[in-house]
Amino acid sequence: MRIVLPAFLLAGLLAFPGVVPDAPGHIGSLVETALPWFGLGIPFLVLGAALRRSRTGLAAALVPATVWAGLFGQALLPEQAPAQADVQVLTLNVGGDRTAPREVARQVIDTHADVVALEKVPRAAMKEYEKQLDATYPHNATRNTLGLWSRYPLTDVEALHLGGAWPHALRAVARTPGGDTAVYAVRLPSVRVTPGKGFAVRDRDASAAELAERVDADPVRRVVLLGDLNGSLRDRGLAPLARDLTDAREGAGRGTGFTWPAAFPVVRIDHVLTRGLEATGTRVLPDLGSDHRPVLTGLRFR
Repeated sequence: MRIVLPAFLLAGLLAFPGVVPDAPGHIGSLVETALPWFGLGIPFLVLGAALRRSRTGLAAALVPATVWAGLFGQALLPEQAPAQADVQVLTLNVGGDRTAPREVARQVIDTHADVVALEKVPRAAMKEYEKQLDATYPHNATRNTLGLWSRYPLTDVEALHLGGAWPHALRAVARTPGGDTAVYAVRLPSVRVTPGKGFAVRDRDASAAELAERVDADPVRRVVLLGDLNGSLRDRGLAPLARDLTDAREGAGRGTGFTWPAAFPVVRIDHVLTRGLEATGTRVLPDLGSDHRPVLTGLRFR
């Protein structure tokens, strides 16, 4: 029982994290965010069973291992570049003053992305980003700390206020060769773990729910949402977005996909979500100096 009970409890947690209550301190959201890392308990169960020479314990340890592999097995596969894509999109939270616009712009251009979403761009640096990127991306739209750069014309530009003093999303319609595509550059409110409030996600969750309503009502058939959602898509607080849109990693993502913190990523909070498009591949690019890593995704028109 010393191995069997913990093994089945771990398997249950991995398979059904939604049973963890969100109170106190939004602990359910925190568990869902950290869910892949609960797999670190599996080697200890196997070791414990081996030390006890317990075949029953070893068999029990294989149950959470199987569940983990079914959920996160793609993390063990090497990432691959997007292939046979009609359009490539890139998202990067530039990390405020952490990065140099000229260097970031150079590396962004080197990715050969067709549409680029940059988040947390310092207002003082926005003109420099425009200067460095405009030759390659002649169409751009910026609002506050969010920017979209595109090889294709952008129309119907709109800043979306999702709560708070500044817009958390920027929407535009890209006139792509495959037809009009609504593109969203997003940076949802930050989350923190604090002694008093626990996992403070209330503002982010409210903004995510409002954004999901806006996207659901978007009249454009094709949608791509790029940006820093400040959470894993397994987090129940982002469920409204996950229900309405398709994660580019579904069927096209390999590797862990972790993007934050850039020096040693432990969670994926930077996402590419779509509607009416098919992802052909998605990968996390090397650290560009920000505290986030960029995500490059290939998309095919349906």
